[in-house]
Amino acid sequence: MGSIIDSSLPPARAIPVTFRESLTSWWYVGQKGSAASEERLLRRLPFPYIKDGTTTIPPPPIAARSSTVQLSNPAHYINTLSFLPATTANNAPPAVLLHGYGAGLGFFFQNLPTLGNWAERRQTPVYALDWLGMGRSARVPFKVRAKKTDIEGRVREAESFFVESLEEWREKMGVEKMTLIGHSLGAYLSAVYALRYPDRVSRLVLLSPAGVPHDPNGTTQPSRELDAAPTPPSSSPPSPSSSSLSVRADATAVHKLKAEQKVEKQRESNLRRLATHLWEQGWSPFQVVRSTLFWGPMLVGKYSSRRFTGLSDEETRNIHDYILHITLAKGSGEYCISHILAPGAHARMPLVDRVADLKIPVVFVYGEHDWMDPVGGLKAVENLRAAGNDNAETVIIPGAGHHVYLDNPTAVNELLVKELDQTIGV
Repeated sequence: MGSIIDSSLPPARAIPVTFRESLTSWWYVGQKGSAASEERLLRRLPFPYIKDGTTTIPPPPIAARSSTVQLSNPAHYINTLSFLPATTANNAPPAVLLHGYGAGLGFFFQNLPTLGNWAERRQTPVYALDWLGMGRSARVPFKVRAKKTDIEGRVREAESFFVESLEEWREKMGVEKMTLIGHSLGAYLSAVYALRYPDRVSRLVLLSPAGVPHDPNGTTQPSRELDAAPTPPSSSPPSPSSSSLSVRADATAVHKLKAEQKVEKQRESNLRRLATHLWEQGWSPFQVVRSTLFWGPMLVGKYSSRRFTGLSDEETRNIHDYILHITLAKGSGEYCISHILAPGAHARMPLVDRVADLKIPVVFVYGEHDWMDPVGGLKAVENLRAAGNDNAETVIIPGAGHHVYLDNPTAVNELLVKELDQTIGV
């Protein structure tokens, strides 16, 4: 039975369409509102929702437990959602879900029911985290001391901010080994973590990974997701049919996606060129939104209304409120972006040149209308196989854009269950 919405939890505000509504939304943004925005999403899961510091007697077979995991630095903590089965019958590695740039664990609200059910059925824990400096984790100062011309130094420092905090979280949680499921920048950082701590990762599932291919001067990739991407009907999720489930990437599918990207690239405006300049100067997209003050909620609303058309009205309001709070929160980990990635989301140190050292199963997952370059994934798989790792593949999710897990949750959830079952030998 799903959780009943707490009567003390007010509904999310309507997405603002006027300046007055935007001003009101901006005024009420804060820590309490941030917690409530996440809770609204999590209370819709088909499990009991348990806040940090509370217990239930007797304990349920499975529950969504929200907590903060304190790291060694008193100012550092990781916002964590745990699905812990009442009993664990094996020593299988738990799954750890890691969001993308500027997002949070709440973005996975359509995948968490499947993963929670898997945790109960397979008696294996599942966790979802907010990266340090993002989501509802500690918003601590982010600094890179390497000189601007020291590209490798900048990248290593920025990566370490996230990777070392994940390693410390693992130690605090007593996890020996884990399967990492990352999206976008979270996928990139998951791969970097696996390269740095190879004995701590059993498998990588990289959803629309950032930073895989080479330099943008050699590609035709646009700097945003394709607007033309169809989304599933709001009335129901995609049915599990041949058109909704993941398919192995082939030359035809990749060529089609690249052709769409080339057309979209030609539509870039002067505003996007300005955004590129600000990127190189160290500005983050969220810093730009915050600088608009009272107009910020309206800007976020325009994005939410356009991007999440496949959700119900209530889900769209909830995800908008969640995005608004984490966007207007104090800037922190978001400032990594210009150190790790060049404009267009290409890595300054591409994963395609680094992944050959991975000796674990790796799957690269792209949306049919993604703006991430699937050719990078195909080349990475080629490099892995050339290095002797035959457990690597690239798949395409039909009807999905960059947020593959939201655009076609049916296909992604099926893929995740398959990968996790393989990890525990089922």
